[in-house]
Amino acid sequence: MDSSSSAGPSTPRWNVERPFLTGRFHQEAKASYRTSDSKGFSMDSFSSSNENPIGCYHASVQELIVIDDILSALIGIEGRYISIRRLHGKEDEIAFQVDASMDLALQEFAKQIFPLCESFLLINQFVEARSQSKMGLVNHAFAAALRALLLDYQAMVAQLEHQFRLGRLSLQGLWFYCQPMMGSMQALASVTQKATSNTFSSVDVLNLLQSQAKAMAGDPVVRSLLEKMTQCASSAYLGILERWVYEGVIDDPYGEFFIAENKSLQKESLTQDYDAKYWKQRYSLKDGIPSFLVDVAGTILTTGKYLNVMRECGHNVQVQVTESSKLQKFGSNHHYLECIKAAYDFASGELLSLIKEKYDLMGKLRSMKHYLLLDQGDFLVHFMDIARDELMKKFDDVSVEKLQSLLDLALRSTAAAADPCHEDLTCCVERSSLLKRLSMLKDLEISRNISENNNNVEEPVSITSLETFSLSYKVQWPLSLVISRKALTKYQLIFRFLFHCKHVNRQLCGAWQVHQGVRAANMRGTPIARSSLLCRSMLKFVNSLLHYLTFEVLEPNWHVMRNRLDSAKSIDEVIQYHDLFLDKCLRECLLLLPELLKKVEKLKLICLQYAAATQWLIASSIDVAKPVATSDEDLTLGNSLQSLALTGGNARVTDSILNFEKEFNTELQSLGPILSSRSQAEPYLTHLAQWILGAGNGQ
Repeated sequence: MDSSSSAGPSTPRWNVERPFLTGRFHQEAKASYRTSDSKGFSMDSFSSSNENPIGCYHASVQELIVIDDILSALIGIEGRYISIRRLHGKEDEIAFQVDASMDLALQEFAKQIFPLCESFLLINQFVEARSQSKMGLVNHAFAAALRALLLDYQAMVAQLEHQFRLGRLSLQGLWFYCQPMMGSMQALASVTQKATSNTFSSVDVLNLLQSQAKAMAGDPVVRSLLEKMTQCASSAYLGILERWVYEGVIDDPYGEFFIAENKSLQKESLTQDYDAKYWKQRYSLKDGIPSFLVDVAGTILTTGKYLNVMRECGHNVQVQVTESSKLQKFGSNHHYLECIKAAYDFASGELLSLIKEKYDLMGKLRSMKHYLLLDQGDFLVHFMDIARDELMKKFDDVSVEKLQSLLDLALRSTAAAADPCHEDLTCCVERSSLLKRLSMLKDLEISRNISENNNNVEEPVSITSLETFSLSYKVQWPLSLVISRKALTKYQLIFRFLFHCKHVNRQLCGAWQVHQGVRAANMRGTPIARSSLLCRSMLKFVNSLLHYLTFEVLEPNWHVMRNRLDSAKSIDEVIQYHDLFLDKCLRECLLLLPELLKKVEKLKLICLQYAAATQWLIASSIDVAKPVATSDEDLTLGNSLQSLALTGGNARVTDSILNFEKEFNTELQSLGPILSSRSQAEPYLTHLAQWILGAGNGQ
């Protein structure tokens, strides 16, 4: 099938091949009869071979003959002494010729009228070609307007012929009556000729008409005619535009509208695909945009998108259309721009109200802040207690179903049970470390930094579910426009970092409690005293990091985002502010700074290794003797402590503590130059340096 048939039914081939069914049959038929050698049937009206040269007649008779021929030429029919010639290979190049024996004065008069005849032929040919069904609504409307104009033109020719039959029309009179329409017909012929030679599409025709009208500023009559033609040609296009901005429907059978719909992109991809293109590419702008709509093309696209979102929600709504708001024409008063702006304001307000009120966007975001940003951590403490054994397993051995049941138990038994959104919370276990996961997200800056530095991220040899555990959240349409798969992934990255910091903090707290258990003994000068100081430094580091993440990054940025969302005027602004919040949090939480993140991860690893070795260090440093049974209840505390035999000379324990201390301090102090160099470009790092480096100075 021909590719052009997809736009609409095509004109049958016989309508082009049979000349008597087209507007060019007069000259073509005459030419065919002239070249025919047949002796059969002939028509005098189509053959001038037997005509005498016009020069053999008197000048007054010549004038009458010329007037008769010109009246025929005005509607594209050859006369006895005026013929039509088409240049070889150029369908739009037409020339009128006169008999060389004609009186010179009459020839000059005839040549002055020929441009009008040529204009008629070009316009008529354009009307016939662009009236075909496959040409589209704009070409149909333009051709219909030209056809109506040609009817008036032909009526004028008929009136002139009537005057000629009554003997009241001279050649000078004919020229006088033809002059007023000469400029208008030539301007229209110029438009049709350019449109044909350049094979302009519907939108190109509209732009051509408008540009030609502006170019005719010095001729108000021609300019008025071209503006009228532009209005007529654009009426069908404005009808498509009206349905889009008032109903959100693309009624475009010929593909002329500048908005394209990609039906292969479904809204479900927003919750499944990290790189979902639904919102940006389900409806998109095409190249051909009318010049009078270029400045508002984005507004028009957005208006229809908003209406479609509400339709997808089952909330059928359309802009109230009145006589004054119909997009039937455009003009210098720019009323159509006001109508488009009003439609946009209506659609934007309705969708924003629907998402904020009916679907409780802010409630969902607050709930995600409670759980994924650990704003409300009581459930997390309980969950980490009851799921400790399961989380200590490798991610291949962990049971996600068991973790989910433990999470549900923790949610139901804490203050989170009062949150109506807590049932949307689910758990998941990733299969890669945090740094590896960040490097795989190509749209994030950290992945580009790693690739530029050829810094491949290696997975730890033994990675447990504590490093890969994450929470997820069930998001339904239309909230998935804001909380998309990409946005949820960013929430999860922040959660994993916070969750692991919490885990390190819990492990160090356990080590601190072990130290407190032997506090009553006199540990001064022993490895335990040094270990206690190291444990306190590590706790201060982790607590400072958590304080920075929560109170210096997440909370301030959350309040800024909430204030912006309250003042947002459209769903696009909501998406923009929410994405800005997540990107800012990711960056300020060090997740987009691989050099700093690796340092922090190394420090956390040292803390975990130290916390795991604490029990062995304490047991190796102190021999706890069994209490001696006695009936003397007045035994003093000093006597009871004598039952502890100190073994502070254990060199191996001392070396281990010194190694932990040296490694921790070295990594902590190496953060200083990095933070100082980056703080000029990233001012928030100054706060981080004040909190974290203070941990090293406070030993």
